[in-house]
Amino acid sequence: MNFSDSVTGSSELRFDLVTGLAPAIVQDADTGQVLMLGYLNAEAWTRTQQEGRVTFFSRSKNRLWTKGESSGNFLSVVSLHIDCDADTVLVRATPAGPTCHRGTLSCFEQLGQSHIPAAPIGFLASLERLIIERHDFPERAPTSYTVSLFNKGMAKIAQKVGEEAVETVIDAVGGSRATLPGEVADLLYHLLVLLVAAGVPTAEVIGILQERHRLPNTRHLTEG
Repeated sequence: MNFSDSVTGSSELRFDLVTGLAPAIVQDADTGQVLMLGYLNAEAWTRTQQEGRVTFFSRSKNRLWTKGESSGNFLSVVSLHIDCDADTVLVRATPAGPTCHRGTLSCFEQLGQSHIPAAPIGFLASLERLIIERHDFPERAPTSYTVSLFNKGMAKIAQKVGEEAVETVIDAVGGSRATLPGEVADLLYHLLVLLVAAGVPTAEVIGILQERHRLPNTRHLTEG
């Protein structure tokens, strides 16, 4: 896919007159987490748009460098946004694995320290990715509860969603404030498993909510 026609912001990215470079901030398109900072020259900018994979100009290698060319951890472009001064670009991308060469998801994480928390809604996207991995590569975690659900099939998964929904309703009606969040968490998790098993991405569900919110006659479905 060519992204040159879908760049938002100023019409053209401006490169530094001395270095010929412009900084690019890469953000996880699903979770919102900032993954890394790199630099583009004109050729890297063009290739990123044409190939849909983030390509930088490496100052240390003194050449074009496609992120993931050696590790396989590519950054697939979702959208490109030039800032108000037209000298910086925000790249929203989907990472194929750890972004940092140290094995962390983000270059802003420190090894041995706590993981940088994603925004609450972004964490659901991270959880969905893990569930997809359990579905597609069960051999990586054969004793995982998630894998066991997939092994039991859709009927069992749907049954668990029903059970968790009933428990959520019971706590809500009964005013069990202390236990309600845990029940809702169980329900959300099993719903994500069901969606993955059915081949329905959560982005599609959210897209329907967004569309309903935009339509005047269906706004009550998202506003209560």
